[in-house]
Amino acid sequence: MDRIHHKILIIGGGAAGVAVAARLRRAKQDDVALLEPSDTHYYQPLWTLVGAGCASAHTTKRAEAKVLPRGVAWIKDAADEIDPENQVVTTRTGVHIHYDLLVVAPGIQLDWDKIPGLTPTLGKNGVSSNYRFDLAPKTWEAIQNTKSGRALFTMPSGPIKCAGAPQKIAYMAADYWQRQGLLDNIEVTLVIPTPTIFGIPEFARVLEAVIERYGIQMRYQHELVEIDPDKKEAVLIDQSQDGRKERLSYDFMHAVPPQSAPDWIKDSPLAAPNDPKGYIDIDKHTLQHTRWPNVFALGDAGNSPNSKTGAAARKQAPVVVKNLLAQINGDNLTGSYNGYASCPIVTAKGKMLLAEFDYSMQPTPTIPLINTQKERRDMWLLKKYGLPFMYWNFILRGLA
Repeated sequence: MDRIHHKILIIGGGAAGVAVAARLRRAKQDDVALLEPSDTHYYQPLWTLVGAGCASAHTTKRAEAKVLPRGVAWIKDAADEIDPENQVVTTRTGVHIHYDLLVVAPGIQLDWDKIPGLTPTLGKNGVSSNYRFDLAPKTWEAIQNTKSGRALFTMPSGPIKCAGAPQKIAYMAADYWQRQGLLDNIEVTLVIPTPTIFGIPEFARVLEAVIERYGIQMRYQHELVEIDPDKKEAVLIDQSQDGRKERLSYDFMHAVPPQSAPDWIKDSPLAAPNDPKGYIDIDKHTLQHTRWPNVFALGDAGNSPNSKTGAAARKQAPVVVKNLLAQINGDNLTGSYNGYASCPIVTAKGKMLLAEFDYSMQPTPTIPLINTQKERRDMWLLKKYGLPFMYWNFILRGLA
């Protein structure tokens, strides 16, 4: 059985893992390895615009080899087990990787099969999801093919990546149907598990006006639990009525699956005790594991109570690197993450609200001089052009 050793091992070649690797190389760390099985790196935030016919899917992907920093050893394999006591990660192919310091950033798992009937009908019969690269273009096809009936948009309970995405596509679809003169023939229904559209009142007020503008029917405190693809019916559970179930027919559905930590994380000692979702147990400020000081986690797989967004990973990466370097030098950890996340919520073609907030759950705008807490065209341009450019050229290179 192969055995290798690296001073710093990073699990996950997504936004968080690559950004940390780049920053470590800039800090002159010369023994950094990254464990990632995929050949392709995706800029997932743009999939909403792909699903709304405003961006091309091919622009959201690049070869993983092209985004990895020079000097980082790429181990093209997947993690299968972690033994933090012996400081060993075992890969799917049976390789044992010994490490001195470990950064865990494997992303989040999409639990499609948790909704009976969903997997067999994905990408056909009017059902799609922007949460998969191959399905986002099918969302746009289905939106164009919908001329009447009910369009159902769902969001699961529990933490998910980009919690605004389930509602963004509802607004974009409604805007398209309105432009086509079809909206009066389509009942747009948005199913969300929370009692309000957004947890921060300043942003909720803007979004409530958007909902009213399109005439969207809201099912607050509801969740999709099953699909009958033959009857084209969705089974919803009403969380405010002791689990009462309701069946709704649909002509089009955008479904978002429940999400959790990857199964191998759930089964590992790193998972938070008594957490059914299995997220990694970390200090929410230092991002250091609560029991193993040489382990850090960032991105979607950690249990820090921030919104799971790419913006959060961008702010977490420099904190992790600062604390890793302190750990190497035997210094106190001074890097601290304040829970910052941003959610660019597109509300129409050419309009976007930028919701920025931190652990305080108060608006924390970072763009000076303009009010980003309302629908704006310049924010739409930021979403479509500015943020992707920043991602590929600065964030992944450890420069932002």
